[in-house]
Amino acid sequence: MANVIDLKEFVFDRVLDENALAHTLAVLGTLPSPSAPSELIRAILRFERTALSSTVASQLSSGILESIKQIGSTDIYSWFFAWLHKRDDFPDMKVYVIFPATDVHIRKYTKQDVLMVHETPALYRSIVKPYILAFDPARTQWYSLVQDILVGTAEASNILNASPDFLVLPDMKWDTTNVSALYLLALYTHSDVHCIRDLRKKPHLGMLKTLRRDAWKVVQDKWGIGRGGVRMYVHYQPSYYHFHVHIVHTGHVGLNGMVVGQAHLLDDIISLLELDPDDGPSILERMTFTYGLGTEHGLYRPMAAALTEVHDTD
Repeated sequence: MANVIDLKEFVFDRVLDENALAHTLAVLGTLPSPSAPSELIRAILRFERTALSSTVASQLSSGILESIKQIGSTDIYSWFFAWLHKRDDFPDMKVYVIFPATDVHIRKYTKQDVLMVHETPALYRSIVKPYILAFDPARTQWYSLVQDILVGTAEASNILNASPDFLVLPDMKWDTTNVSALYLLALYTHSDVHCIRDLRKKPHLGMLKTLRRDAWKVVQDKWGIGRGGVRMYVHYQPSYYHFHVHIVHTGHVGLNGMVVGQAHLLDDIISLLELDPDDGPSILERMTFTYGLGTEHGLYRPMAAALTEVHDTD
């Protein structure tokens, strides 16, 4: 059973990151331990402003605004600060809580500089693959939740589609009401694929095409979204090395995970696998990937050192 958390007991320590474009703020602090209230345990709170729904927007001219304050104007343009009346069906923000928060979580949510690296197959074999295999997935609550979902002990009511290879369900970052911000996750039900480097024409091409077809059907049947209305992509490097596919409305903006150098479209991955021979090394195994690594990422130091050595010998 999940912990009952009283956010009023949160004690602020420091700001980890703030993003004005995405309207998010991540902070580190402490919360009392559920088993020993006198013991304080690290926690991360991530605040995100909720999106305006179409129902709220249609009422803007009928008194939903509590107050407004003009802050400037020029020619035909004016701009204001505005406050909405408090409504139970429209919260001001959504708060994500990570508790207990490990060093890994703190590094992930801390603002960091990004280095673009070029991962050759040789660097993957010598640095990245050992890192992945040494990664302890049990240290994250996210992994535990994935396992609970896969064995059917959690989130069963939220599963939108179940197949032998994938479960499709809403991502925790989506409020499940604003369709333009739709965000689903497809979780792979097997353990043979940690990242896109592990994908092969056989046996993975067919199951990826099936996932794409099933995801299209889900968003069409449930929300009336046509095939061109969603992006499906895979992260590399991913946050967690259990293969999963992100399914996001094309109108969704402000997601850092959709940037060039991290997101790889599922359609492109399928096309590359289609070019593979029926046997032999996969294109995804042989190609060089260019992506951004944050300074807090566990791969940052070894990859930066390896790339420095390469440039020194050029």
